[in-house]
Amino acid sequence: MLNLQARVRDYVTVLGLELVLDESEGYAFLRARKDSEDEGIAKLPRLVARRPLTFPVSLLLALLRKKLAEFDASGGDTRLVLTRDQLVELVRVFLPDSSNEAKLIDQIETHLNKIVELGFLRKLKTGAGQPIAFEVRRIIKAFVDAQWLSDFDTRLSAYQGQINATSAGDSDG
Repeated sequence: MLNLQARVRDYVTVLGLELVLDESEGYAFLRARKDSEDEGIAKLPRLVARRPLTFPVSLLLALLRKKLAEFDASGGDTRLVLTRDQLVELVRVFLPDSSNEAKLIDQIETHLNKIVELGFLRKLKTGAGQPIAFEVRRIIKAFVDAQWLSDFDTRLSAYQGQINATSAGDSDG
């Protein structure tokens, strides 16, 4: 990719895409170009439909990005690997209290599978008796950027306040 990046950029520009290449992290991807302001250029149709992420998936992505930033700051290994139980504990704080533990874990696993499908997590093969583990892929840095991450704690406090207010409202009635 590094040797052919100029040719790839030229090729995908015709399709209305741009190449994002991060040599230091070792990933590349294509994204739709921002619409140009020029009136003379015809607007290209979107090649890939945009779909909003659910709240739990967005929350998990933000938590994973924060965890990756903390991991990078501590130095050491280059791969961040988390078990399913660690991921459940990471997100449990921000979800409404549930009396059915198994149902909660199933819901979180569904969200984790969506994140695996999106390419931000990779499920690792584990032996018998070992916990399910996931590797956080570094491409998450491009999706959840540093600017958004800097406001992360404020947003999470607001989310948690909304959830607590909703839970309190449910128990009042």
